[in-house]
Amino acid sequence: MKYIKIFFCFISVLALSSCMDTYTEDYMANVPVYMSYADLRSSVKALPARELEKPGKIYFKDNYLLIVEKFKGIHVIDVSNPANPKNTSFVEVPGCIDIAVKGHILYADSYVDLVAIDVSDISKIKEVNRLKEVYPYAVPPTDNQLRIGNVEKDKGVVIAWEQKKEHNKLEEHITYPIYYGWDSYGKNSNLSMDAAFGGTVGGISSASFGKGGSMARFGLYDNFLYTVDQYQLFVFNVSEASNPVKVVTQPIGWNVETMFLYDHHMFLGTTNGMLILELVNPSAPRQISSLWHVTTCDPVVVQDGYAYITLRSGVTCNRNANLSVNVLDVVKLSDDYKMNNLIATYNMKAPYGLGIDNNTLFLCDDGLKVFNVADKLNINNNLIAHFKEIETYDVIPLNKFLFTIGDDGFYLYDYSNLQDIKLLGSIPVKEQR
Repeated sequence: MKYIKIFFCFISVLALSSCMDTYTEDYMANVPVYMSYADLRSSVKALPARELEKPGKIYFKDNYLLIVEKFKGIHVIDVSNPANPKNTSFVEVPGCIDIAVKGHILYADSYVDLVAIDVSDISKIKEVNRLKEVYPYAVPPTDNQLRIGNVEKDKGVVIAWEQKKEHNKLEEHITYPIYYGWDSYGKNSNLSMDAAFGGTVGGISSASFGKGGSMARFGLYDNFLYTVDQYQLFVFNVSEASNPVKVVTQPIGWNVETMFLYDHHMFLGTTNGMLILELVNPSAPRQISSLWHVTTCDPVVVQDGYAYITLRSGVTCNRNANLSVNVLDVVKLSDDYKMNNLIATYNMKAPYGLGIDNNTLFLCDDGLKVFNVADKLNINNNLIAHFKEIETYDVIPLNKFLFTIGDDGFYLYDYSNLQDIKLLGSIPVKEQR
């Protein structure tokens, strides 16, 4: 019994010691730079035009092309004269990655918030509503392999990183979601798209919706705004455009990247496949089918019973290091979108976004490729044009005009004659010094 008591005391001492001892470590880390919530929620404003630096997603409405400057705001490009696009102003929206426009109300994410902005007068834009903390707390990506230091959410949102030495208690490492991804809104029979260059003067009209690219994570249908992060679908009622109301947040799977709305359905591109949700009840989208593939990045567009999907190997897609997949897939969709079959696969170099207009497919791959896709089983032999001199990330084809965006800037093409596609104008990114 004596030995048992001694052993128990020994164990107790060890346990107490382990509780009381403090272990620390020193390491170089990405230390967060914060913007306070108060500053975040008073930051939306119209500013003079600024040069493109890190352009992101694109969205067309009336006479304007809107270009997201990643995490900073939105460039407003006047394209009323397609031959001379003009960078007219900048809307500051910290944390902005995605946008959509209903009428004259622009919706944008702003870190953890959703903001509604009145853009009826581009020179006098104003925030009209804000839904606070509707999105999970996330942090910007880093450009190095250093650990992320301690993040204190109470201090505000993380807007940047500084490389500094950290001295901290050695404890379980906390990870936060990383903002990633880049815009889609597709045709829907319930909705009328604004005609290109529709005659609006001074601002964005109250008619209809705009159009985004294939990399979108925002979409509009009927009286609802849909937004997605990697794992969740957020549904907002926008029947009163200036007063969005959150309806529900629902899980939708893993690694969702893009959204495309078409024919009363939602097509979600994920790193593992395509998910199809029906919008019979728009307030509660319901998954009805899926199509799986190897782990790659995966935007999708849909038209006339076919889905066109680009698969791209990349770091953000958690791919097997030994597996490289860069292809265009063509999927035949059933009338009810429940029985879908892969009918063709075409090798590509490193495809990104894409757009479809009748039988013309625009593909961001090794520059910009233009295909005739009338024959779904022979697309690779029907290349119409290949523009290698530009870098492209996403495209919007609309009324015989093509809007493209990439690391080197914005380009506007006239494709009314497919045998003579013409560059009308461009806006380059700021020259790095």
